[in-house]
Amino acid sequence: MMFGFTRDMGIDLGTANTLVYAKGQGIILNEPSVVAMRTDSKQIEAVGEAAKNMIGRTPGNIVAIRPMRDGVIADFETTATMLRYFIKKANKSQGFLSRKPRVMVCVPSGITAVEKRAVEDATLQAGAREAYTIEEPMAAAIGAGLPVHEPTGSMVVDIGGGTTEVAIISLGGIVTSRSIRVAGDEMDEAIIQYIKREYNLMIGERTAEQMKMSIGSAIVPDDNETMNVRGRDLVSGLPKTLEISASEICEALSDTVFSIVEAVKVTLEKSPPELAADIIDRGIVMTGGGALLKNLDRLLSKETGIPVLVAEDALDCVAIGTGKALENIHLYSAKSGLLSR
Repeated sequence: MMFGFTRDMGIDLGTANTLVYAKGQGIILNEPSVVAMRTDSKQIEAVGEAAKNMIGRTPGNIVAIRPMRDGVIADFETTATMLRYFIKKANKSQGFLSRKPRVMVCVPSGITAVEKRAVEDATLQAGAREAYTIEEPMAAAIGAGLPVHEPTGSMVVDIGGGTTEVAIISLGGIVTSRSIRVAGDEMDEAIIQYIKREYNLMIGERTAEQMKMSIGSAIVPDDNETMNVRGRDLVSGLPKTLEISASEICEALSDTVFSIVEAVKVTLEKSPPELAADIIDRGIVMTGGGALLKNLDRLLSKETGIPVLVAEDALDCVAIGTGKALENIHLYSAKSGLLSR
């Protein structure tokens, strides 16, 4: 191994998970965007998977926090610390004399210039030699293998942890887009509130996420599976186990799913006629963890009348696209509005 070698990275800095893509190697790191910290000394106890396991289980002097909220930085210092940990972990095999990497981070399409600048500053503070940003739907489209540079319309719906990004892309640019702060986290919260309202049972974030992934559906399923859920009874204050059905979770998720469908419809309404014709031919591509919600593609297709496909590596698309954009940085100039330093 040569000293002075540098490994450029594409980072999907998500509300729920952070993924790191390295040139020639693909996804080399995938960990939760969580930091566990001591409240008294502000000392970092754990980052990533180890920190996520502490959520809802920490003693009074340790708190597990998510420094990203709705796709943007809520806690600058903690985000920079978390990024530094991920970059160091991804770069550790390069030797102690390896150069600082160039890093590209994806950001939601609806964020402000100040929020974008905060991401760049946090990335530089975390040890990057150069920091770039790319809009999330563009990164998702590149990662899903869509022909973003051709004069044809491609539509991508990226449902992450904090935001849902809907965009129509043509000739290497975003023609029209919509970013809503309704996504996977909102689904989890909807399940928590439904169980609390219907059964007076308080459940945690991790339990809600497990229910969404196991029996969650956008359309009432025929088999109507059930799942045992454990939580704290709000009347007696004691632990309790309940059996919850898939149709109940479907009802709990209905408002969140409706918001995503509406965002897709609004974006389609704004699309130029020629591109709308392309999208009818090519279909809509869904990416992100939220795209894996059972029957969401069927519901979206039914509501829009357009074929809907879930990308092959839905969870990894944004990170892969971010890395590929960095590899072909000459195609993404600051003039295009996709990228900045």
